[in-house]
Amino acid sequence: MELLTDLHVSYIQSLNAPSARQTIAYHFTEHLRMNGLYWGLTALALLGREDALPKEEVVDWVLSCYDEETGGFAPHPNHDAHIHSTLSAIQILAIEDSISALESKRSKIVTFILSLYDVKTGRWAGDAFGESDIRFTMCAIAALALLNSLAELGDERIEGTLEYLDKCRNFDGGYGTTEGAESHASYVWTSLGTHSILGRMDKVDASTLSWWLCERQLPIGGLNGRPEKLEDVCYSWWCLASLSILRTAHWINGAKLKEFILSCQDEEKGGIADRPEDVADVWHTVFGLAGLSLLKFEGMKAVDPVFCMPSEVTERVIKGHKALAL
Repeated sequence: MELLTDLHVSYIQSLNAPSARQTIAYHFTEHLRMNGLYWGLTALALLGREDALPKEEVVDWVLSCYDEETGGFAPHPNHDAHIHSTLSAIQILAIEDSISALESKRSKIVTFILSLYDVKTGRWAGDAFGESDIRFTMCAIAALALLNSLAELGDERIEGTLEYLDKCRNFDGGYGTTEGAESHASYVWTSLGTHSILGRMDKVDASTLSWWLCERQLPIGGLNGRPEKLEDVCYSWWCLASLSILRTAHWINGAKLKEFILSCQDEEKGGIADRPEDVADVWHTVFGLAGLSLLKFEGMKAVDPVFCMPSEVTERVIKGHKALAL
């Protein structure tokens, strides 16, 4: 089965078309808009089609979401700043080769990120209201890395962060959303990404975790996020990127996974769904395409398994960074 590149480009473009803006769903998902733009732009970039969205419009909209008071980015104008939307904003500007637009804001953004760290627990919150889990840990560390500001962490925050991640690790080598929570592939990736950025992969039980991740592949070829669950395209990223960071991606059947991802494409409107015959969405589209990139699908740009961005972008933006060779 072939990759329906042109259809996927058209699908992503349609998500912000005038007709889409008239739907109630468009307005009910304002809180996801910054993340959605990152997902769509990253998908296009991996296809080598980032120019399918108007760069100036994209950059201007992202900057309109900057919160002068907190120093963070909101997911949409007039929403509250959050670490997730802040990371997505930085990623979007990096992909658009416009991260220089943050130069005058860099110090305030870093201050916002560091303000979310809890020195008592080692946790990172998502926003001023205090919700925390290890997703936000990865968001904070990745954002600082993309801003070339990891040195601002200091030894105390780094050690506290690593100690908290240790508490989230389970007997199977995996990580849950917080202490005592069940291992889940998406939290495994956020934890591994954090360890990788901080240069502390020695803290990970790589062998046990690799086996747990391999066991996520089902007979159909797709992967699930935890035992006894259905296959889902998004785990083509969470599991395979994690295995790539661990250098054990060859432990699964890549050909079967590739076949599964391609079978989830919408052959009429474009986009990729969680499973064959389901409705496509931009979330599964980007992670399906990122999975294909990890599998070295012909014609796709290489993806950085730590940042879920084109490797050429992370290597350009982060001083001294070399994306993991797959």
